Amino acid sequence: MVSAATRKNLLKVRVMDFITSIAILPLLFGCVGIFSLFKLLQYMRMKAYIRNAVVIITGATSGLGRGAKLVLCGRNREALEELTRELAASRVTEVQTHKPYIVTFDLADPGAIVAATSEILQCFGYVDVLINNAGISYRGAIIDTSTDVDKRVMETNYFGPVALTKALLPSMIKRRHGHIVAISSIQGKISIPFRSAYSASKHATQAFFDCLRAEMEQYEIEVTVISPGYIHTNLSLNAITADGSKYGVMDKTTAQGRRPMDVARDVLAVVGKKKKDVILADLLPSLAIYLRTLAPGLFFSLMASRARKEQKSKNS
Repeated sequence: MVSAATRKNLLKVRVMDFITSIAILPLLFGCVGIFSLFKLLQYMRMKAYIRNAVVIITGATSGLGRGAKLVLCGRNREALEELTRELAASRVTEVQTHKPYIVTFDLADPGAIVAATSEILQCFGYVDVLINNAGISYRGAIIDTSTDVDKRVMETNYFGPVALTKALLPSMIKRRHGHIVAISSIQGKISIPFRSAYSASKHATQAFFDCLRAEMEQYEIEVTVISPGYIHTNLSLNAITADGSKYGVMDKTTAQGRRPMDVARDVLAVVGKKKKDVILADLLPSLAIYLRTLAPGLFFSLMASRARKEQKSKNS
């Protein structure tokens, strides 16, 4: 038989449980509300950051900078004009969309970059965000590749973006405002066989913009390096080979890559949040970065095995 004291204690416990549950529920809802509010504020800040900003995009593709004042840069004027028409056709009525400017030049031509910088600054008088997106890929064995091919890849992927960035930096420093974005690659973090020139150019890109970030902090200029994994684009089709000819093949990994529009949205979010260094890759490539650091011997063995398999496939 339960004593009166025991029943009294049980009653107290049940009352406390009830009161606690009543108190915790609003607290939990409050936390969820605060979290949602935080995410909403982040989203609004991201949109406000890019809205009406002057954004320069090299190797211009659709999906970046809606609502921004765009300057689209590239080698092919017809392709850029087609992109401008696509952007105009996809306007959303509630979002103000400025007509993009087009500046045509080749990043591999140092002389053209100087003239292009002047033309870019004439468009709006200043630059808020520079997105270094242009690039060329490469497929080939090191032993078969001429140094001219190495230089060609480095000119487009490294020296070109560096030159354009340096040319636009003084105007950003003068305003103490600006954001420089380098679209690198997962291969700027790790290297895989038969991609030597490409991977080298992306490693150099990572190093340069890491240094730039530290040096520009005093001027309040943001620097972001974004390293995507495989994206379903024409990058492999337009890649060059060991002798400089066009590769012309859609690799399986590229064909199965992420949609460019999805990556573009992620890039926009990263820029809006002013992140410093971001990896936009699947789990396996991301894990490979840690494997390279924590178990380099195993990583090197895996890469050697991959090289043997690819070489055997080519010889068969």
